[in-house]
Amino acid sequence: MRNFVVTIDGKSYQVAVEEVGESVEVQNISPKPKAEEEIKRAEPTNVSGEKVLSPFPGLIKNVLVSDGASVKKDQPIIVLEAMKMDNEITAPCDGKITLKVAKGVNVETNAILAVIS
Repeated sequence: MRNFVVTIDGKSYQVAVEEVGESVEVQNISPKPKAEEEIKRAEPTNVSGEKVLSPFPGLIKNVLVSDGASVKKDQPIIVLEAMKMDNEITAPCDGKITLKVAKGVNVETNAILAVIS
């Protein structure tokens, strides 16, 4: 029996493994750390223009407009996936959009998704 300590999500577990045959090379595999950039938090309020905020936490599944594009009020601009449902986020006004998120990024409630000026 060989004893090991396995750490998963910051919790350590002791495990015992029985050796039954050939020896195997042991590899240290670390979980992919969550990058702070992955979770977009609400930015300071000194952003000029109309802010488009995330109504709830979720994953940016798709960005429907290009950065710098002109958008019209109620035009779909982002698809936000939450609880396995796609939610279209629409422009609150007409103007030029500056995107603050990209496809595949996780966001929290009230994160700034875009600014329309």
